[in-house]
Amino acid sequence: MASEDDKVKKALIVDARARNISHNVRCTECGSQSIEDSQADIAILLRKLIRDEIRSGKTDKEIYKKLEDEFGETVLYSPKFDMQTAALWLSPLLVAGAAAGVWAYKKHKQKTNVHIMALNLVRGVPLTPKEKETMLDILTPPPSQGVRTPFWWRR
Repeated sequence: MASEDDKVKKALIVDARARNISHNVRCTECGSQSIEDSQADIAILLRKLIRDEIRSGKTDKEIYKKLEDEFGETVLYSPKFDMQTAALWLSPLLVAGAAAGVWAYKKHKQKTNVHIMALNLVRGVPLTPKEKETMLDILTPPPSQGVRTPFWWRR
């Protein structure tokens, strides 16, 4: 009885490992389904191959490696991170960083200070040089004391 229980337990383990691997392998014929969900002939053969490999004592990594060697990296749902796929993996971060940088730059450039708006108004009005100098002196804000603006923020 113990021998029979061991066989059943071993078969359940093989089946669970095979299903786990099959869920992570793309069907080469369907493309959009895992070989666990697909009923294509190649998917059935691959499921059988995986079970045979498990029974022969191979690890999951060895099985994934064999499938990748035979069918290419696209057969796996989670491609590995290397220099060829680094741009693909990092592109969302690069785009988000660039968008944040553009937003911060525009936010900095968008001066809604009343003094700046008044200066822009005065610059368009024909004034005598003395009037213009007086207005610029009155409207120009004093330089900030103690706080040094980074060079990339200065105009």
